[in-house]
Amino acid sequence: MKNKICTAIATIMLCVPWTILLVRTFDWALESPTAEILIFSYTAFMIFSGVFSILVYTIGKVKNKWMQICTVINSIYATGAIAILLMAIP
Repeated sequence: MKNKICTAIATIMLCVPWTILLVRTFDWALESPTAEILIFSYTAFMIFSGVFSILVYTIGKVKNKWMQICTVINSIYATGAIAILLMAIP
């Protein structure tokens, strides 16, 4: 049961970063303070999802094929989010 729940959470975490494309269609999301908060919130979520997937895969021992795919993709998301944060540091 734990395996299915953790895999489902990791799967949902795959889709959430793509919702920024929908949110950014609104005018209020393109204004300066809101846009920065939105981008940093999404980067924090992507880093969290990468760490979550790696921990569930290694420590939680949820090692099915779909979890392997989720771990790889969420790790790529986390790496990209870290790169965004490093570019934002003045």
